[in-house]
Amino acid sequence: MAGYLLQRVAESLLVLLVMSGVIYGLMGLMPGDPIDTMIRADPDLTSEDMQRLKALYGLDQPLWQRYWNWLTAALQGDFGYSRLYNEPVLAVLWPRLLNTLVLLGGSFALAVALALPLGIAAATRPRSWVDNLINLGAFAGISVPPFWLAILLIMLFAVALGWLPAGGMGGEGATGLRHLVLPVVALTLSRIGGIVRYVRGAMLEALRADYVRTARAKGLTKVRVLVGHALRNAMIPVVTVLALDMGMLVSGALVTETVFGWLGMGKTIYDAVMGNDHNLALMGLLFATALTLAANLLADVAYAWLDPRISYR
Repeated sequence: MAGYLLQRVAESLLVLLVMSGVIYGLMGLMPGDPIDTMIRADPDLTSEDMQRLKALYGLDQPLWQRYWNWLTAALQGDFGYSRLYNEPVLAVLWPRLLNTLVLLGGSFALAVALALPLGIAAATRPRSWVDNLINLGAFAGISVPPFWLAILLIMLFAVALGWLPAGGMGGEGATGLRHLVLPVVALTLSRIGGIVRYVRGAMLEALRADYVRTARAKGLTKVRVLVGHALRNAMIPVVTVLALDMGMLVSGALVTETVFGWLGMGKTIYDAVMGNDHNLALMGLLFATALTLAANLLADVAYAWLDPRISYR
């Protein structure tokens, strides 16, 4: 297992290296750069000033040379400065990364905690009114656009009822938790429908297996058959979907964070791209890539825990 983990970590670092080159190249091909933005904002700057500033920041060099300069500096721990915030990139991203992890962690845990019993209930009563009701709710959650759902939650709980704040970060303790409720609920409702459908499908297949019939014939209780035999085997494909869903949660957080004014990675990356803050956008996208790679690595480790027959030696 240790050798496999080292191999996967090495592969993840290689993916991050390739992604850094791809992202840097795409941003370098975008029209305009920070100096052009500066020139448009200050009409007193001349073309000579523009050439001098581009030479100062290395923007007059070929794209591959600029990427190599950034990569050598990044390997030494220097990821550059943010043009929008005039601070080191890591100083800007670190608190926003923690905010996103809190938002994603809360919504992910809540979605899994609700999807598992709902999917099991639908699978154990196929084509019943319970199954039809759960499927209807799942399809509704999949179909509703995340931004519209977020606006509806704000109109209901913040405007009409006045129970929760409409957006912002709040502070620490109970105030911060009140500001966190609506973003977590919006992100959870946008993802829970798909997870319920996958759990239901995997459980239906597992309940038809021979080992489940054998367990029932041996006189095991219904709970033990469902949890100890069917659910554990059904979780293998579900874990794969959950790992892939983490990447979708990161992208979905962009809409949720923008609507609720939550200072997380999604909103920061959006602001960085729109503001031509290349260093901040690059590192933000690499952090999102690293989060997705880590989720897939955890899924591979979970396979061996769920099924002892799986070995990574």
